[in-house]
Amino acid sequence: MAGAVAAQAQTQDIEVLHYWTSGGESKAVNVLRQRLEKEGINWKDSAIAGGGGANAMTVLKTRAVSGDPPAAVQMRGPVIQDWADQGALVGLNAIAGNWNRELPPAIDAALKYKGTYYAVPHWIHRVNWMYINKPALDKVGGKVPTTWNELFDLADKFKAAGIIPIAHGGTPYHDGVYFEGIVQSMGVDFYRKAILEQDQATLTSPKMVEVFDILRKSQRYFDDGIQGRPWNIAAAMVIEGKAGMLFMGDWAKGEFANANKVPGVDYVCAARPGTEGMFTFIADTFVFFKQRNQPATPAQNKLASMIMDPAYQAEAALYKGAIPANTTVSLSNFDDCAKKSSNDMQGASRANGLVPAMNQGIPEAMLGAVRDVVTRFLNSNQDSQSAVQALARAARNN
Repeated sequence: MAGAVAAQAQTQDIEVLHYWTSGGESKAVNVLRQRLEKEGINWKDSAIAGGGGANAMTVLKTRAVSGDPPAAVQMRGPVIQDWADQGALVGLNAIAGNWNRELPPAIDAALKYKGTYYAVPHWIHRVNWMYINKPALDKVGGKVPTTWNELFDLADKFKAAGIIPIAHGGTPYHDGVYFEGIVQSMGVDFYRKAILEQDQATLTSPKMVEVFDILRKSQRYFDDGIQGRPWNIAAAMVIEGKAGMLFMGDWAKGEFANANKVPGVDYVCAARPGTEGMFTFIADTFVFFKQRNQPATPAQNKLASMIMDPAYQAEAALYKGAIPANTTVSLSNFDDCAKKSSNDMQGASRANGLVPAMNQGIPEAMLGAVRDVVTRFLNSNQDSQSAVQALARAARNN
């Protein structure tokens, strides 16, 4: 029987729909592809760039409606449970083994629907992360800020030294990433109720007005060239010492690594002000669509098992700038930022501070609506109270 299954797997192709197309992402994908092909399974690549995955999801919907979904698909967030509820995905309990002990509980829960695993995680990204140019920090005699007041004090020092205080990319994506960090600084319970649960009383509270006040004050420390600037160009400004601080998830660490910058020497990575003890995550996962309405194929099971293999997780996470999802993986080859990230994740998990980031924890329509409100605020003279009302309306309508 085992020989028959192996023979079937050796003759199979598996189509993989994903949107990992940048340099580090492609390297991580190739690790998996090469491992799979060593097992005699042909990886049929369907990479669709752009839109932060929106383009790939559009293709997926079209293919699924026509009854021809790809066998494996990159996916994250509540849409996993939506597809599972429709009966489109194969369950993975048969190969899940010790996943419930190898994964932090909050991430384990994000993979399931009604007690069944439908997704497998490649790695974990931390979003509430900031980077500071270390020589610039030393030059102005500053320290890593742990509150927004300390951050603005440091920003003033950078400004006085002729350094752009905050490198920002003027896109809805980067605006949203910056905004969610301020919301999180109000406390993990506030973030849960406001963003993950869209509680109207929380969204219209004085604390949310304070969030927009901090956002408006932060804007004073951006430079004039932010419009349309990609986040990686903003990262380069900090790498080169033109700017002091960057607010972006740990995938930005790849930009520092590619420039041969060393954490603790050339730059500092730290939790954003007010979020020490909290870890906001993105779990990049694969799901597996039923083929001709059948249970999981041998190739799907092989790929899912391979993704949770500690050797793959260690290698791929290094390329991606993330940390392994599997907590049993050794971090001996990882840099100090990754080691801090892993320690912080496990500490946050124990203290109920491990929560999904915005683009992990809320539906796509709501995510777009929040970003629209924030970007409109940053590109107008709108007052904070009015912005709060706009945010609450967006939550009601999405």
